[in-house]
Amino acid sequence: MTLRESIGLRPRTRQEEDAEEEREQEAIEDAGKLAPKLLYEVIRRDGEEELTRPLRSLVYSGIAAGLMISLSVLGEAIFRTYLPESPYSYLIENLGYSLGFIVVIMGRMQLFTENTITTVLPVIAEPGLRIFGGMIRLWILVLASNVVGAFAVSALFALTDAIPGDIRPALDSLSAHATGFAPDVAFFRAIPAGVIVAALVWMLPQRQNGAFAIIMVFTWLIAAGDFTHVVAGSVEWGWMFWTDQLGFWEGLRTFFIPVLAGNIVGGTVIFTLLTHGQVKDELHRRPLR
Repeated sequence: MTLRESIGLRPRTRQEEDAEEEREQEAIEDAGKLAPKLLYEVIRRDGEEELTRPLRSLVYSGIAAGLMISLSVLGEAIFRTYLPESPYSYLIENLGYSLGFIVVIMGRMQLFTENTITTVLPVIAEPGLRIFGGMIRLWILVLASNVVGAFAVSALFALTDAIPGDIRPALDSLSAHATGFAPDVAFFRAIPAGVIVAALVWMLPQRQNGAFAIIMVFTWLIAAGDFTHVVAGSVEWGWMFWTDQLGFWEGLRTFFIPVLAGNIVGGTVIFTLLTHGQVKDELHRRPLR
């Protein structure tokens, strides 16, 4: 049994793969850009590949993403510490938030909020209990790995001299703010962040040359808009935990669960279903000759 079959995906025939590849190549060359249907197919195939990756690879990649997303919190803290006071300081300091996302997304590491779109499309395309179970398993594994990485790096920051003392007050204020929303506010602030990350996933396949700028601008928008992201926020949750400012279970209840739910609603329920809706009537249509 192949990996595709083990999670409920119908194996493709060689003829189907060759024909689909030929159609996509022709469309790309003729139009100069990916049509919505082909873009949908690119992301769906990415999702299928993620669902068939070895579990150990997912864990290591997820932990790496949790570690490297800390650059978003650290970058923002450095800007806040050293920027001079001005009416524009807030907008400039939030550019630091993009750093971790640039590394994680361009490094193809496993970030949970990306999986809420890529791995959902194969489930929608070929619904079944096995593939749905495979998606949930991947979500749990990647999310847990992200949080492990986030807590590990926040422990490094909080319990050692790895970062300068001048930056610690900024980390305190950023982390207290990120984890200090009421649960209902945290949930609703997380919905736009989920939509934004899902939009990034949708745009990147046809903007490879401008990927850096797209990631920077849209993840800056998450910080500038004061939205909440479950993985980057887990670094701040970890900082608050290791510095004895927030209990683990309280943070789980007031920050992690509401933000997780909001990111899923934004990335999966809103964005992914809408993008599926715009192409579902075209998925089985023969291309024009």
